[in-house]
Formats: sequence, C-alpha cells, structure tokens
Amino acid sequence: MPGTIRFRDEFAAADVASTLRDAMGGIGTDEDAVINVMGNHCLAQRLEIAEAYKVAYGKDLVEDIKSELTGDFEETVVALLTPMRTLEARQLHDAISGAGTDETTIIEVLATKTNEEIEEIKAAYKEEYDTELEEDLSSDTSGYFRRLLVSLLTAGREPEGEVDYGRAEEDAKQFFEAGEARWGTEEAQLNAVLCSRSRSQLAATFYEFEKLADKTIEESIEDECSGDLKKGYLAIVESTKNMPGFFAHRIYDSVRGCGTNDSHLIRIIVTRSEIDMEEIDEAYREKYGQSLEEVIESECSGDYKKILIAVVRMQD
Repeated sequence: MPGTIRFRDEFAAADVASTLRDAMGGIGTDEDAVINVMGNHCLAQRLEIAEAYKVAYGKDLVEDIKSELTGDFEETVVALLTPMRTLEARQLHDAISGAGTDETTIIEVLATKTNEEIEEIKAAYKEEYDTELEEDLSSDTSGYFRRLLVSLLTAGREPEGEVDYGRAEEDAKQFFEAGEARWGTEEAQLNAVLCSRSRSQLAATFYEFEKLADKTIEESIEDECSGDLKKGYLAIVESTKNMPGFFAHRIYDSVRGCGTNDSHLIRIIVTRSEIDMEEIDEAYREKYGQSLEEVIESECSGDYKKILIAVVRMQD
C-alpha cells in the first residue's frame, strides 16, 4: 500500500513554476495555488519545479516561500521542498542544538531507518553542518542511551533474508535473562541484537521472547528500563512489529494534550507521505477511531490545516 502523494504522469515543471510565480507575484499570496501544487506532486517533481523556478526567474523558490508565508504553513511548505535526507539531517540538528535535547525526534528518525538511509542522513548532516552526526549526538547525550544511538548510527543492520529461528530463540533467551538481571546490566549485548538483526529476525525474536516470558517485550522494557533508553528500545520494538502503527502512535502523541507539537506532526506527515501514509491512516483509524483528516481538522487551522489535509488525502 503506497503513500498518499504519487508521481503525476502529466507534468511540466516550467508550467507549475509559472503557477507558483503568479501565486506569489502580486499583492498578497494565492495560498490555495501553493497548496494545490505541493499536495499534488511528489518530492522528485517538487524539486524539479524548484529548479525550473530558479532557471525561469533567477530566484530560489524556498526563499520566496519564506518571504511570502509564515508559521506552521511556511514550515510545512519548506519541508515539502527539501530533499528527504537533508530534511531529516536538519531535524536531527535542531533536536540536538535546541534548548534541551529533543530525544523523541532523534529516536524516531534513527530507529526507523535502513542502513542506506542512515548513511544518507549522515552524509547530508556532514554536508549541511560540516561536522559528524555521531560527534554531535555523542556530545549531547550520555550513558546507555548514547551507546544505543551510536549503535544505530553504525548502520550495521543485517539485510532481510530467511529467518533463523534457532538464533531467534537464543536472542530471546538473552533478552529474558537480561530482564531478570535488569536490562541495563546487559545493555551491550541487547544493543548488538536490537541494532544489528534484520527486522524480520527481530520480529521472530520478540515472538520467542513472549513465549518464554509470558508477557510482551514492551511490558518487559517498561518494567526494566527507564528514561530515554526505554523510549529508544520501545521505538525499535514498535516500529519492527508494525511501522505504520508506530507512526500512528507518534501522530497521536503529537496532537494529544494541551496544544499540538506541530514540528513533530509536520515531520511525520511530510516524510511518510510517499511511503506508507495510507497504512498509517488505517492504523490510526483502527487504534484511535478517527481518520488523520479528522484529526487535522480538529487540531489545526487555516492554510496549515489545508496543506496537511492535502498531503494525507489520497490522490485521485
């Protein structure tokens, strides 16, 4: 099941660039025209539109967007015009360098990526900030949590293949014994398994663990771990078991309570729009009884609401 934004067959970048120029060229901005363009073209096409805009008008589309739009609407449009790994590298940098570390963003980005994607993010981070992501993360985190992040950054997860059920039983036994001794004491071995096994191998391990322990691995982590390490372990487990369900849960966390965490909401919706947004919507409906469109309708407003709905709504 694909994302909600797909490649458009009938597409002329120069014509769309002209539409955007007209939308921003007069007194005021035609926000609906901007929303229509952004919500109906995939990232590769949006980047092509930005290039055509520069060629035709000698101006940077993102800079013009920033001068015309404001707030969460601006942040969403800029995110939609940013190469994916660059966007994630910037989000990690903001999470590290802001007032206090945003561990939720760091965990979400790193725990859900393939080896290739992690290497691309590291390269984008180096390109953007002329420093190594691992160095910045290491200087801003500590203890077992830092070691978990460094393990994820090594991008050493095994490729998907046939599940080795004997190995799954051995790893499950290791998890079970670590739980009895408290997980922190066996952290190095646990990291090695959680950060190096393929996702299908991990899923088999979790199944074997639950037979041994007579409780879910999530329950064991809740009992034996705390703080950011617990959040990191739970993110790996939940995203391994059900990636769309994991992101549905993240969206729920972004909108519940007093106020919406708009940066988190924008990140998830933009980055998953071409991957599995349809499945995330289904998972959200099943778990929380609302569609993503209904959630956005109730939690957001104005042009910001309109563009998020344009992204999560299935294209014809």
